[in-house]
Amino acid sequence: MRISELSRRSGVSIPTIKYYLRDGLLPAGRPTAANQAEYDEDHVRRLRLIRSLIGVRGLSVSATKDVLAAVDEQQGDVHLLLGLVLGALPVERSGRPPRRDGAAEPAGAGAAAGDAAEDVAALTAEMGWKTSPNPPAAQVVAETLETMRALGVDYDWRSLIPYAELADRAARLDLDQLGDAGDPLQQAERAVLLTVLLEPALLALRRLAQEHHSALRFGNG
Repeated sequence: MRISELSRRSGVSIPTIKYYLRDGLLPAGRPTAANQAEYDEDHVRRLRLIRSLIGVRGLSVSATKDVLAAVDEQQGDVHLLLGLVLGALPVERSGRPPRRDGAAEPAGAGAAAGDAAEDVAALTAEMGWKTSPNPPAAQVVAETLETMRALGVDYDWRSLIPYAELADRAARLDLDQLGDAGDPLQQAERAVLLTVLLEPALLALRRLAQEHHSALRFGNG
């Protein structure tokens, strides 16, 4: 396809496509004449993933370039690819994710100092979850527990188990929706959209459910 068709199919403007080509985010097309080239479905999928990483996940162009470099090397490993595009795994400046030596460590190992980090490790062990070492999400959980304790709220990892069970069900639903996207780049794009775009809606649904149950328990009918 010509660049105009590539723009229409991907939803990315022609000037932006040319910028991505110059900056190395998008591979060059097949030359057909002076200053002309043809593009294929791989370019469409790549552009959609770029748009998701920059426009939806909010990554910078430089960070997106690093993620794409790692994705190019890891397309045969869908699990690792999803970790890279969703931010569960950091990307080194070389474009490669950190090495995974042996079995995965429990989430939260070294994520934060003190009891909160130990709580996260205990929670993930209880749930039977296997993750990469020190994932950013585990650090968020540990910091939240530390803040709650600092404010005098008696809350530990056992209190989070019902929420972890809900999260486990939600994660299964997320991954079930990747099933009909056969290409790794399509799976990566859909994973970003499902994760990032759905998160505000999931929080909003929680607020609606809280309002409903508050009305049932404490309302005046």
